[in-house]
Parts: sequence; C-alpha cells; structure tokens
Amino acid sequence: MALGDPYAELTELKARFGITDAVDDSQLSAALEAASRNVESFCDRQFNDAGVASVRQFRATTPGLLVVDDFSTADGLTVTVDGVALEAGTYTAEPFGPGPFWKLRTVGVGRWPIGGVVEVSARWGWAAVPAPVKEATLIVAAELFKLKDAPFGVAGFGEFGVVRVRDNPKAASLLYPYRPTGPRVL
Repeated sequence: MALGDPYAELTELKARFGITDAVDDSQLSAALEAASRNVESFCDRQFNDAGVASVRQFRATTPGLLVVDDFSTADGLTVTVDGVALEAGTYTAEPFGPGPFWKLRTVGVGRWPIGGVVEVSARWGWAAVPAPVKEATLIVAAELFKLKDAPFGVAGFGEFGVVRVRDNPKAASLLYPYRPTGPRVL
C-alpha cells in the first residue's frame, strides 16, 4: 500500500452493503478515498507505507526531543543538522505505542538546534494500516456513500421529525488513540 492509497479495500466496503456488481464502484472508490483523507486530517498523520526512504525537514522546538512524521523502520534512518550527518547512537528513535517511530531523542549531551532545521531521511508511514483505522475508514466511507441518498443531510423522517446525518462518534473514538501531539513537519 503506497502513500495516498485508501486505508480499506473496495471489496470490504462493497461487502458492507452486500453489493456484488460493479455499478457503484466509482462512487464507492471515491468515498473510500475521501474517508481515508478525512482520517489523515483528523489524526494529523498518514498510515500507509511510503515503500522507500525520502528526506523531510523538521524544526526543532525543544533541545532534547524532535517530533517527526511517522516512519516504519529505523533501518536506513539518517539525521542531518546543518549539513552534517549525525552518527548513530547520538539519538534514539521512539515508537508511537505499538506503531511506528515518531520522535527522535538526543543521547548524552547532544541537543537539537532550537529553531534550526533538522533533515531526516526515513521510510515514512506505517508498515500496516491499524485495524481501528481501517474500520473507521469503512464507517466514514459508508456514510459518505449513503449521503447521495440524503439530500441536504436529510436521511429521512422519523416519528420525531427529520433525521440528519451527523459526524460518527464511533469512528472518532476508534481514531482518538492515533492523534499525536506536538509540532510536525515544516
């Protein structure tokens, strides 16, 4: 799964609706794409694996800790400050719970240059999309797909009047543990 790919498969969303034909595939795919980008926006992170390492720049705001984008492996990790590559052992990578790494902490007397730019080369993203993220994506995609049947947000009429489509608290509760804090990419 590459950066920008949806966090769930079209076949999974179709199974939720019991759809076996391809008539609605383009609308379902669009709903999955929109739901995946919405999950990224809500969590302030992306969950796919970039597949290859690339360089990103971060601004140091504290002397001993640098918050970076998620990266799936420390293999091939390089950190450069003012054009000088730091030696392994002068910093450590810290994981986000059971997920990827997202912090670099200095070791010993080393410090990040406050306000300075730190270049980090890593394989960005997660090795696999977490199950709660996939489930939240499917929940949101299903709601987005159903909106075509809810003009002006009206899903129908019940005994208490108009029934409106609202944000899904279940999807949000699945995603809250994946919302980081602290400064991110420049």
